[in-house]
Amino acid sequence: MIRDLDRTLIDRDAIASRVRELGRRIAGDLERSLAAEGASPDEAGRIAIISVMTGALIFTADLVREMPLKLSLELVTVSSYPGASTMSKGAAMRSVLPKDLKGKHVLIVDDILDSGQTLDLVKRLVAEQAPASVRICVLLRKLVPRVVEIAADYVGFDIPNEFVVGYGLDYDNYYRNHPEIAVLRAPAGGGA
Repeated sequence: MIRDLDRTLIDRDAIASRVRELGRRIAGDLERSLAAEGASPDEAGRIAIISVMTGALIFTADLVREMPLKLSLELVTVSSYPGASTMSKGAAMRSVLPKDLKGKHVLIVDDILDSGQTLDLVKRLVAEQAPASVRICVLLRKLVPRVVEIAADYVGFDIPNEFVVGYGLDYDNYYRNHPEIAVLRAPAGGGA
């Protein structure tokens, strides 16, 4: 284990198992939504996955491989933890949202739901384009009061209020490659 990591919160086997479950459940829900509209799951352009970068990169890659559907994958960048910060500084778009979401079933994928600001921002911007549906999937949901109340439709794991890294989550852009979800030791100097 990397010395900066205090302990493993969720191991790689648990992550892999849960991602498989989520992928199957989401694919089934999307297929039912399309069937209710009389559309085929193979109909081009009806399902759009929007992955919030960079934290959701690894999660999204594993998740979409468990969804045997014809879908498009879009990336958006939202900043909320700049640099060596363990406290959210508010959400700000750093890239352009796709402009062709009207009538599509959109799944927003993010690494973690804590303050709610990032997902609220992205969902509001997506909703302005009149998609057929908007769902949210997060790998982790912190059990904390939210700055903005927003619910995730799909949750991998509920976790306590600890700063975690690994499996795409970072601290100062490090630890994303760690294959498990781990608790970061308090930064030197008594960080937040």
